[in-house]
Amino acid sequence: MIHQTALIDPKAKIHSSVKVGPYSVIGAKVEIDKDTEVQSHVSIVGNTKIGKNNKIYPFASIGNDPQDLKFQGEETKLEIGNNNKIREYVTINPGTSGGGGITKVGNNCLFMVSAHIAHDCYVGDNVILANNVPLGGHAQVEDNVIIGGNSAVQQFTRVGRSAMIGGMCGVVRDVIPYGIVHGNRSILQGLNLIGLRRKNIPNQDIMILLDAYKEIFKNENLTENLNNLSKGLRVNELVNEVVSFLEKDKKRPICTPFSK
Repeated sequence: MIHQTALIDPKAKIHSSVKVGPYSVIGAKVEIDKDTEVQSHVSIVGNTKIGKNNKIYPFASIGNDPQDLKFQGEETKLEIGNNNKIREYVTINPGTSGGGGITKVGNNCLFMVSAHIAHDCYVGDNVILANNVPLGGHAQVEDNVIIGGNSAVQQFTRVGRSAMIGGMCGVVRDVIPYGIVHGNRSILQGLNLIGLRRKNIPNQDIMILLDAYKEIFKNENLTENLNNLSKGLRVNELVNEVVSFLEKDKKRPICTPFSK
């Protein structure tokens, strides 16, 4: 059902099952798949593609121009997957030509009130951004990450799979997969053991990951510690994921227990 006061460009591709509430605006290049609900006073514009069974709450702004002074109106994209909840006043911007041209959001995410996803971000599946959490441009947030209220992720920062960020934390360094971080500026506090157990990871694997964590972060010399990490630990899938994350090219330093 489309409310009579909604303004939908005739060129927009809207599935017949989509609901659009009062005073919402949908632009010409927007595509919305079946069973998605757009409530009142929502703006969806730009080259924006939204999947199935999403729920977008009042006053969200989806697909408007990136907050980047280099943006000159070039053709870029925003893609949002399925089964996401996008709460009130959330803003999600498309990519820029200098950053790859696309912002991409996965499936089954919850973006609480006033969260912001900037240009050229990648957000995986099952991600939760609590109230007032902004992601700076080019940030990468992998699957199953939870970021607590009023925390902010600096541009170009990576947050690894199943990491957990406490509230009111400035995330200025890359966070390893399965890490748990809090503090005024991000400090690695250990592993997200509760999250690992909730995913039914075998205890043996968790213990191996803990052993590797202690070896990798036993002091501030991460390069030497990684080089000395035993092959027996490296063959574990979880450990290998963390090591691969640490060894990738990066623009930000790694968040460690010694971060200041």
